[in-house]
Amino acid sequence: MRGLLVVNPVATTTTERVRDVLASALAADVAMETVFTKGRGHGVELGARAVELGVDVVIALGGDGTVNEITNGLLQNGPLQDGPALAVVPGGSTNVFARALGYSASPVEATGELLDALREGRSRRISLGQAEYGGESRWFTFCFGIGLDARVVARAEEKRRKGRRNTAGLFLRTAAGQVTRGADRGASPITLETTDAHSLPTGAVAGGNAADGEAAESAEERIALGIVCNTRPWTYLNSRPVLACPEASFDTGLDLLALRRVRLSSVLRTASQILGDGRGPRGRNVVRRHDAATMRFLADHPLPLQMDGEYLGEYAEVALTHHPHALRVIA
Repeated sequence: MRGLLVVNPVATTTTERVRDVLASALAADVAMETVFTKGRGHGVELGARAVELGVDVVIALGGDGTVNEITNGLLQNGPLQDGPALAVVPGGSTNVFARALGYSASPVEATGELLDALREGRSRRISLGQAEYGGESRWFTFCFGIGLDARVVARAEEKRRKGRRNTAGLFLRTAAGQVTRGADRGASPITLETTDAHSLPTGAVAGGNAADGEAAESAEERIALGIVCNTRPWTYLNSRPVLACPEASFDTGLDLLALRRVRLSSVLRTASQILGDGRGPRGRNVVRRHDAATMRFLADHPLPLQMDGEYLGEYAEVALTHHPHALRVIA
């Protein structure tokens, strides 16, 4: 088996020891080349190179940003039936994608799990989302956000560039500051359009009959913010999963949590439900979609976007498409 090990040397928990343990353990099973990323965007180049070289597996040692870039390189020309598989060893601060695939949060334990999967020939194909915005097209593995969520990601990135460590606490403090500052408060500047979606009406939980919220045709909505999930959880606060879309899965379409208006009380209520009993957010201010094939966001003015926890900039229009069985992963 031929492999490419892509290492992000500046990822939060990536260390020389972890890299050496991983490379040594893989050497018995995989003819491995190791490459270090040199900056933002290099992972895309390396993923595309892996396709050209015809390697069997690309192993990412880094965080969710590294995984996203490699995925975009692997799928630069669309999903491949016989292209390289993707494997992940967690090396970032949250590692949502790796943990959603079932890997341990510990890089050393995850290496052992990866080796078992390779030796047993275990792999699966998962769905992905694709976003088109500002003339760009980009794949995402587990989440996309527009509005307040993306604004928080942007502010957290600014603080990290100034030397702050990327932790759950940093994200929580940044989110609290943005909500309190009220930049998005009260506004509903986004028109949401979906196709082939199952709508969970306000206050409803999955299941039930038509009277209490059985799956219904989606309708156009005005919203203030949106978080789109391709799997659960949406993120982690240390070891605690955050369930914005509790029904989301790599085996179904895209799921959405949106708020019609941003108010401090409603944001706090939704946050407590996300961290609560697993039923997910509910209430009059909540819009949910499950198993959507497409989503389109039309904003009255450019709003911040994030994808897999990486800030993309501000755009007024974005279209999302669900692609089933788009990527083969070792898991």
